Amino acid sequence: MQRLSRAVAYYRVSVAPTSQPASAAVPGAKKHDVSLYQFFAPGGVLSRTHPAYEFRRGQLQMAQSVEQALEEKRHLIVEAGTGTGKTLAYLVPVIRSGKRVIISTGTKNLQEQLFHKDIPFLEQALFPDGEGRLNACYMKGRNNYLCRKKLYDLTGQPVLRGLEEVEHYRAIAAWEKTTQTGDRAELAELPEASALWHKIDARSDACIGQKCSSWDKCFITEMHRRAMESDIIIVNHHLFFADLSIKQQAENAPDAGILPEVGAVIFDEAHELEDVAGSYFGVSVSNGRVEELCRDVEASLQRNHMLSASISGSLKSLRERSMFFFALLPQGEGRFSFENRRDFLEENGEEFMALQQSFTRLGSELENLPSKPEEVFNFARRAQELQVQFGFLMESEDPNTVFWIERRRGGRDKCNVYLQATPIDVAPILKTCLFDKLECAVLTSATLAVGGGFEYMRRRLGLEHTRESVLPSHFDYENQALLYVPPDLPDPRTPQFAAKAADRIRRLLEITRGRAFVLFTSYAQMNDVYQRLLGELDFPMLLQGDAPKSALLEEFRLTPNAVLFATSSFWQGVDVQGEQLSCVIIDRLPFAVPSDPVVAARVKSIDAEGGNAFFQYQVPAAVITLKQGFGRLIRSLHDRGLLALLDNRILNKAYGKVFVESLPNYRKTTELGVVEEFFGVV
Repeated sequence: MQRLSRAVAYYRVSVAPTSQPASAAVPGAKKHDVSLYQFFAPGGVLSRTHPAYEFRRGQLQMAQSVEQALEEKRHLIVEAGTGTGKTLAYLVPVIRSGKRVIISTGTKNLQEQLFHKDIPFLEQALFPDGEGRLNACYMKGRNNYLCRKKLYDLTGQPVLRGLEEVEHYRAIAAWEKTTQTGDRAELAELPEASALWHKIDARSDACIGQKCSSWDKCFITEMHRRAMESDIIIVNHHLFFADLSIKQQAENAPDAGILPEVGAVIFDEAHELEDVAGSYFGVSVSNGRVEELCRDVEASLQRNHMLSASISGSLKSLRERSMFFFALLPQGEGRFSFENRRDFLEENGEEFMALQQSFTRLGSELENLPSKPEEVFNFARRAQELQVQFGFLMESEDPNTVFWIERRRGGRDKCNVYLQATPIDVAPILKTCLFDKLECAVLTSATLAVGGGFEYMRRRLGLEHTRESVLPSHFDYENQALLYVPPDLPDPRTPQFAAKAADRIRRLLEITRGRAFVLFTSYAQMNDVYQRLLGELDFPMLLQGDAPKSALLEEFRLTPNAVLFATSSFWQGVDVQGEQLSCVIIDRLPFAVPSDPVVAARVKSIDAEGGNAFFQYQVPAAVITLKQGFGRLIRSLHDRGLLALLDNRILNKAYGKVFVESLPNYRKTTELGVVEEFFGVV
């Protein structure tokens, strides 16, 4: 296995450990004397240092708004379209403020862009003579990092399966001796689904903290130290809310979590916050999590020669009780509601109590072990935590929680069953534990406004007393993009739609000569249309699921006239510039599946309180998703192309007006002839 030729560095300045922001220790880094206007305006710093400089009025306006919010200690919500230059617009005022700030992004890709591209560029622009440095680090979730103790414990243990795992182990063991970060991203050829990595990563489940023999050399300890020494800490939303959730559970104990206290948080790609926050403030247990606990206990006690017959018996009992309990849960595919928990317990209460008693028995057996290693206390804590979570999931009557089940197919015909609880409304939680405690939060994205305003986002996230701004786009949408909606196609909810839609997609792709994303709201519709067009198109056809997302994107970029058929994961965070992507076709308005348990619970809750869930929740959520999907097309001033929405409800339903008013000022048509003219087809 080869390693990346360039080791990934995560920290830009080496300074003595301190609990204060590092800027205080670095001359010139506290507050640079270049004003925002002097930096962004024509003839300013940016124009002299950036090779592709163009004055962007929206970029300067956004920077001024962020600076004002930081100074006033007030929250800001700002929609800035693609091409605004958002990252520099918030980084420069952050640097000028002298505050320690967390920047939370939607993706690891954006984290890496900020750290490896934007921060070094700004450092060069602001300190051309090297008289100052920017102190920044970036952090990922714990499962991205190697746990040295687990790796050392594996040495000489016969738990590796097959030659592949042995080869991976040797490569990781060699890498561990040289890596500065312990981040698996440095191991370019370690497969994403590596079974070995899961056994040796630094997830918190098995962490024993300062009592660990490898504490001083721990990559998580080092990451935490870097964060304490940095002015700018770059994380992603998952890590931010995982950390916030841990701090809430620990009731803000000083050593809880790994993110330090900061003066402000910038949320980039802020349209994702409700879903990410909901997943971390909820509860989830699974048959896999129970099995993992049993496996960890077994491996540790075998290694320490402490596996007694009574503990083996309690593990066997827990495994059997868990398997039996999960098999009893209501049947269904995918995600579905678990509303009849009370009836289920009346019928299967004995089996549930037996499972709970199995956790108690294992915990007692572990507690009674004499002179036990520290990790055994951790196993007892995990058993108790699972017991408490099962209790909440089966017995809680919390009215702001929806309870549901999800079945996912795993490898080797395994079925993973998840029992879940999700807050119906995260707004009150976010208000009290985040926004009320933060001096300043800046929420930004290309897609936050609905109908030109932020009422939807404010209500869903619990934001009050915010400054707001919708910035003008840097792109000339009227000349760069054409929006086509066919007036003659049937309603997408009818059986006739797929065949007619496939015919129209074929005609559009002939006009655009492929070079398209065809995006669907469901896998079933995607596969149906793909099969109908297979052999009918003269262009290379790529299908989501046939290869990993990154490989499909690379193939699309390198294959002339390619057409990619995809669903939700390609609606956002995907960037293909130039003629290679000249068309984005969307099958229907992207309303969330109404039967999804979380969506259904939110709809029911809003309606029960006298609101109108369709207009207050379902339409705005679909508007933001549609804006994300269409946002794949125009990524630079030189991009040009067609946006096609095959759902004419946008033309003939009253709510269609909300979608139209929320989209950029595209040129619009309902005629194929205008599409042909746009592409010069005679």
